[in-house]
Amino acid sequence: MALRVRSATISSNEHARAGDTLAVVRLDRLGRSLAELPETVKMLRERQIDLLSLEEKIDTSSAAGELVFHVFGAIAHFERRLISERTKDGVAAARAKGKRPGRQPLDMTKVEAAIKLVRADVSPADAAGQLGLGRSTVYREMRRLGISRPV
Repeated sequence: MALRVRSATISSNEHARAGDTLAVVRLDRLGRSLAELPETVKMLRERQIDLLSLEEKIDTSSAAGELVFHVFGAIAHFERRLISERTKDGVAAARAKGKRPGRQPLDMTKVEAAIKLVRADVSPADAAGQLGLGRSTVYREMRRLGISRPV
């Protein structure tokens, strides 16, 4: 019997029983991230439920299918570590050049200019657009200063 439900549904409800096969179109549909896939498959295995991924052609009911699944898992783990290392290297290189990682600080002179425009009956959206600010930034500052929205 093939079931088409998310892993969260399997763990919270008793839809799948021993001997069932959980069929998914792609492995990424099984959970929120590839990192949680091995844990999901382990939970399925403990409940004696097989996994069939149609797109990747993985069937954990066979030894070969289980091996392929674990190879995919190892590659995903390797890829996550590689991305993490590259990110750390990039941040270190930026710091060495004197740059701060993260979002650029808000230019308060632009925010103050936007508030002056709003007080001069320019719409907050237009003021934000003229100064290269986000509308939410202007509205947030208006709220902070107790300036009501124009109607």
